[in-house]
Amino acid sequence: MKRYKCKACGYIYDPKVGEPRTNTEPGTPFEELPSNWHCPQCGAGINRFIPID
Repeated sequence: MKRYKCKACGYIYDPKVGEPRTNTEPGTPFEELPSNWHCPQCGAGINRFIPID
């Protein structure tokens, strides 16, 4: 699974880890995140992320 980086602040979403601050379970691929998901660090929308792996 690919990791994704927020272009606004540099936060990296790692699907192996998930994101407890947004109740995202480990193993959730970025492509399956809801459209209203946002960066837990800066609040940027999902469209501000780019793949890095």
